[in-house]
Amino acid sequence: MTGAALAGPDGALRCPWALSTPDYVAYHDEEWGRPVHGDDALYERLSLEAFQSGLSWITILRRRETFRAAFAGFEIAKVATFDDTDRERLLLDPGIIRNRAKVDATLANAKVLADWSPGELDELIWSHAPETHAVPRTLGDVPAVTPESTALSKALKKRGLRFVGPTTAYALMQACGLVNDHLETCVVRGDRA
Repeated sequence: MTGAALAGPDGALRCPWALSTPDYVAYHDEEWGRPVHGDDALYERLSLEAFQSGLSWITILRRRETFRAAFAGFEIAKVATFDDTDRERLLLDPGIIRNRAKVDATLANAKVLADWSPGELDELIWSHAPETHAVPRTLGDVPAVTPESTALSKALKKRGLRFVGPTTAYALMQACGLVNDHLETCVVRGDRA
């Protein structure tokens, strides 16, 4: 069956996307799909998903610590104070993805979020978690966009956030545990049950 769970280095079945590198195995087993809460933590995930757009996630994962250093740990209050000097520094930083539109969106989003009440981003994102979600048997069963991710994207855009399309919103939902897209026979899915 194409896209079915495969045996990992320890023999346990895992989502096949997670097996190409040890970095992916660790991310898959320890982070992906586990609930994430907190405005700064969700701002970081939202920002990294935007930077990932059009690229492989491993590119972002391997640069995550550099991203964190460049963006003041993704603390919304700190990034909201970044000015043109910081923007130019970021655009010259070889340790991150130096895409002008993505850098600008990350900075603009921090400025918008700095005006929100504590917990407001967390509440908005988690209010879009579906009540039920089909258990995927293969990668082919995993959607790229859902009605909930489309609604989340619209809600974020309406509130002034950028680079938050429905596909990015769904990737955020997967990564932050709003949905559990570990395959039916994946060892981690059993962890989460």
